[in-house]
Amino acid sequence: MRETGPRRGWTRFLAPTLTLVALLAIWEAAVRLGRVPDQVLPSPSQIVQATFDNLDDLTPATAITGMEGFLGFLLASVLGLVTGLAIHAWRTLHDAIYPLIAGAQMIPLITIAPLFVIWFGFEPLGKVIIVAVFALFPIVVQTCRGLDAVPPFYQDVALNCGATKAWALWHVKLRVAARQVFGGLRISAAYAFATAATSEYLGARNGLGIWLQSAFNSFRTSLIFSATLVIIILTAILLALITLVERLLLGGPGED
Repeated sequence: MRETGPRRGWTRFLAPTLTLVALLAIWEAAVRLGRVPDQVLPSPSQIVQATFDNLDDLTPATAITGMEGFLGFLLASVLGLVTGLAIHAWRTLHDAIYPLIAGAQMIPLITIAPLFVIWFGFEPLGKVIIVAVFALFPIVVQTCRGLDAVPPFYQDVALNCGATKAWALWHVKLRVAARQVFGGLRISAAYAFATAATSEYLGARNGLGIWLQSAFNSFRTSLIFSATLVIIILTAILLALITLVERLLLGGPGED
């Protein structure tokens, strides 16, 4: 019998939580019992301790990367939604720009980031644009595919009731395709802060990328894990915000 309601929600939350706790306990025990040096692999407790001991330096670095990742994702969301709508409505535009957007995703970050340093210097603006470029494609693709998959009768009913094609596209087809659009947003959000940190690593004044570079140069492995932990937390927060917005706009699963 399939679980439903609050019980199923608790099960979905509890199962991965217990798995994570078990993995962390195994990691902690393996490091301590095996007497693994801190520089090779710190234990979870050492990573947490190092994180709290360096909060004064980690906090401003997190703020910079968080701002770059969030603004880049926000820019990609707006541009991706508008572009997806446009290339769905005009196939000529689709043929003209879709290959370019797809091609941009094939460019390795390590090759394009130095160009943005040359163009924008070490300022956060260049990192925001890099995040937007690399976050754009999944949103465009999922928006366009979601709209293409909407059965024609949705638009036909709206047009027969006197709606314009633009109104039907925005208020009817986009509403039906919204779940897939949010899927594209989640894919982009998963990489936004990691992209920002990587671009900082290749050229910036501050941020988690510079933090990682400093930790690597001084062989402080625990601080590398600290930056990784912060990026995971930032990503989780952004994904939670997307889920919240989706629920506010569309309701929970099965409520469409």
